[in-house]
Amino acid sequence: MHCRQLSIINFKNLAEFSVELSPKFNCFAGQNGAGKTNVLDAIYYLSFCKSFANPIDSQNIRFDNDFFVIQGKYIVNGQEDALYCGLKRGQRKVFKRNKKEYERFSDHIGLYPLVLLSPADSRLILGGSEERRKFVDGVISQYNKEYLYKLIDYNKALQQRNALLKSFAEKKLFDRESLEVWDEQLITNGEYIFDERTKFFEAFLPVFREYYGFLSGEKEKTDVLYESTLHERDYRDQLTDAADKDRLAQYTTVGIHKDDLLFLIHGETIKKFGSQGQQKSFIIALKLAQFVFTKRIKGYNPILLFDDIFDKLDAFRVKQLMQLVSNEDFGQVLITDTDQERLERLFSSIPSECKLFNIDDGVCTHSKTLHSSK
Repeated sequence: MHCRQLSIINFKNLAEFSVELSPKFNCFAGQNGAGKTNVLDAIYYLSFCKSFANPIDSQNIRFDNDFFVIQGKYIVNGQEDALYCGLKRGQRKVFKRNKKEYERFSDHIGLYPLVLLSPADSRLILGGSEERRKFVDGVISQYNKEYLYKLIDYNKALQQRNALLKSFAEKKLFDRESLEVWDEQLITNGEYIFDERTKFFEAFLPVFREYYGFLSGEKEKTDVLYESTLHERDYRDQLTDAADKDRLAQYTTVGIHKDDLLFLIHGETIKKFGSQGQQKSFIIALKLAQFVFTKRIKGYNPILLFDDIFDKLDAFRVKQLMQLVSNEDFGQVLITDTDQERLERLFSSIPSECKLFNIDDGVCTHSKTLHSSK
């Protein structure tokens, strides 16, 4: 799968932007603020119906304009699909596939799988457990619709249960039976989510370890542990025992919404004991494993987006990464960088087609095809 053509109107700082993309490598060079990351964000929109940088849709409309439009032509298993995303101020976002509008955006998720690497991914290591759960949920939701729908239902039930607990505190009463309505929904959906997360990690971890080993030259031992109280006790029992604690806290204190991932290097937490290069390699290995895992499920290559990822990676790890994604097991890759010369050096030794686009103030000022010297 790859995006053949991308057209943008009034999206962030991109007034009118249209490019024909290579099915392999596409590099966007420009200074910070030029708009190169916005090009990747537009591709992300066409996969997830939302921005990876700003979740408020109306704020992605270019200043002093009333709408934005993103369109893409994709080749999937030899067939061309046309995607459309448009938003007018004060109106509902419209998303179409081959001119047919979606009623639920969630029906689109997973049809055009994508893996993004960006500086914001440092939150996977440095941020709270919610960031790590989002990563897991994002991977599974791209290939398992039932998981996505049960996750949505779980979060709705959790929100209602928490609102009820808060109202109990305000009214100075506690009605255990009224909580049980929401308990049943949490249990049914939560146990399914836990089982799917458990199965996911059993298959995911060997792939992650393989890619981290490749990036590090097999010099470092890493691991990822899935932490959940459902490993230890039945969810129903946990909710029953936590009722008094929930009443005092005014929110639900146990469940899969408290799950976390523990990232280790040589048996210690990478957050405390990993260098910046090791932390970045860890994240890259997670995303490469996501790519391979998703590809195995979907049967075709997701699109890879690399947004300004070369900083804090030594030359060896950069070379290893680019050699890896240039082989036939990987498909279309879009890369941004402030250093055009670095991009040209990298692709002078990679025997794959690469289009280089220069971006300045939201405009593609120049493009050329880079050819390997080998």
